[in-house]
Amino acid sequence: MSLDNNLKNDILHKVEEYYYEYHNKNEYSKGDKIPFAGRVYDKKELVNLVDASLDFWLTAGKYADEFESKFAKFMEVNYCILVNSGSSANLIAMTTLTSPKLGNRRLRKGDEVITIAAGFPTTVNPIIQNGLIPVFVDVELGTYNIKVDELEDALSEKTRAIIIAHTLGNPFNVNAVMKFAQENDLYVIEDCCDAVGSKYDNKMVGSFGHLSTVSFYPAHHMTMGEGGAVLTNNTKLMKIATSFRDWGRDCYCKPGKDNTCGNRFRGQYGRLPQGYDHKYVYSHIGYNLKLTDMQAAIGIAQLEKLPHFIKKRKDNYRKLKDILASYDKYLMLPRKTIDSEPSWFGFPISLKENIPFTRREIINHLEDNNIMTRLLFAGNITKQPAYENTDYRVVGNLSNTDYIMNNTFFIGVYPGIDDSRLEYISEVFEEFFNIY
Repeated sequence: MSLDNNLKNDILHKVEEYYYEYHNKNEYSKGDKIPFAGRVYDKKELVNLVDASLDFWLTAGKYADEFESKFAKFMEVNYCILVNSGSSANLIAMTTLTSPKLGNRRLRKGDEVITIAAGFPTTVNPIIQNGLIPVFVDVELGTYNIKVDELEDALSEKTRAIIIAHTLGNPFNVNAVMKFAQENDLYVIEDCCDAVGSKYDNKMVGSFGHLSTVSFYPAHHMTMGEGGAVLTNNTKLMKIATSFRDWGRDCYCKPGKDNTCGNRFRGQYGRLPQGYDHKYVYSHIGYNLKLTDMQAAIGIAQLEKLPHFIKKRKDNYRKLKDILASYDKYLMLPRKTIDSEPSWFGFPISLKENIPFTRREIINHLEDNNIMTRLLFAGNITKQPAYENTDYRVVGNLSNTDYIMNNTFFIGVYPGIDDSRLEYISEVFEEFFNIY
């Protein structure tokens, strides 16, 4: 073993010691704050992070390559394209569909994209950012997913695509959505940022649409700190998405690589001189949305834990449903969609009508007792200030979306919630309902 490797191993051993001294602290005292989400990690993440930093390869490298290969296999798709956030993943996925390389099937400004109003803004924003028109459809109460019987009403001669999320990890009705898309020649983007590991009809969500997206933000199923991915089974879409991620360049060489295609100085592109360096040919108006190898190194360690994370989320969901079942006079508890196996991001709760307390009162009680809550994202996004002057179309009256905006919240199921924390959550809910 070389002196350099000995020194590196000494450093990484010290990193392990540092983890046990400063990070390995998960003691719980009754009443401590219980987040709705959070990172769960051990020494492996720190060791990988430092290992990557010692190589000082500051952009995507060996860890990114390894992660893209392993995560694609886990998600049952052919290709994984790492980006710097889940929001960027949605932007890249939607922008990919505007590429001239898609010919007559490309999306153009003014085309319509079906989505839902009861979701997270960055599912909708790429529609607007590409000059497209969002068409908002209502959702079901209980599953919080798209009302598929409204898809026909949403359809117009301008409709070209669908982008929707599997809400809080609960898969939408994939069969109905994909059938509608196929019948009408529409692209489908699955937003899986809250649904890694969820299955529909025994297949991973993210493997059905033309493109799908994932987030690795600390709140999600696994984390790289920041980070995200675009997934696809289609080689052409993979190459286009990679181009948009990498400044819009036509070349697909990895960082630090040259002439992968063997024709670096031989092609004719646009009105450029014959043989112009392919590494500086741009076929799209793109971005630089790559991540670093240090982030991917964390992801490799997290990916090893992902099956456990998914199981723990499912277990916590089941236990919370048992805890709250006795309050169904007041609470509408979540239900999974038919033919699905959700990997839950959170536990959504809606208040029933004509009950003697408000959402603010129950949320305040939970928060005052250090149980963190969140609303279901933007509520009705058409009522958010950012969208007041945005062009969009609404199908129906979005009555369920408005109900969610006023009556729904969620609490956590993330793997850091253990039985002692669940017991405390149960006590806090019982204390609240003893009043009634």
